[in-house]
Amino acid sequence: MDIKENYTAIKNQLPAGVQLVAVSKTHPAEAVQEVYDLGQKVFGENKVQELMEKYPLLPKDIQWHLIGHLQTNKVKYIAPFIDTIQSVDSEKLLAEISKEAGKSSRTIKVLLQVKIAEEETKFGLETAEAKSLFQEYIDGKFPHAEITGLMGMATFTDDKEQVKREFLLLKGLFDELNQLKTLETLSMGMSDDFPAAIECGANSVRVGSAIFGRRDYSK
Repeated sequence: MDIKENYTAIKNQLPAGVQLVAVSKTHPAEAVQEVYDLGQKVFGENKVQELMEKYPLLPKDIQWHLIGHLQTNKVKYIAPFIDTIQSVDSEKLLAEISKEAGKSSRTIKVLLQVKIAEEETKFGLETAEAKSLFQEYIDGKFPHAEITGLMGMATFTDDKEQVKREFLLLKGLFDELNQLKTLETLSMGMSDDFPAAIECGANSVRVGSAIFGRRDYSK
């Protein structure tokens, strides 16, 4: 299948109201343009450097989401144009995003990344940390950042029940925080597990290889 067929197949599987973030990491700007031309406006990148290389080459109405681990010293490079940073995993990072957004006279949307997987390699806030950080946000501590939801990655496993348990854990936290201040986005699910994520309440999914094909990490 080619990119157009892949994209159409994914879109046909998504219920109304579920946002698709097309994850274009390691794929060239030409591939992003091809999917953009099919009507896709929201794209996700993992690394600041790669995003900075693609940004000048592509239409300016693309809503870029940074979905990979973000170092505080790189926030300044993307603050002028980034739509959403999905991978906020510390108070220090959120403070930096708010500071740099302010310098650009912007408010940047962010998702708190919560660690729901049992894998040590995954980044993310513990549940208690996420609650505490959200309360600080409600109290006005980060004026140029807008927490619009939560993001999580399930364990990479064939155990579908475990994956669902992890997704439901994040959905529970989302519902709890939503009582304090309305949240829009629950970002869960990738190419391998997005149907289960949607079943568990995700309204935004991050799909890359199922659209663009296998990634070439040698680049």
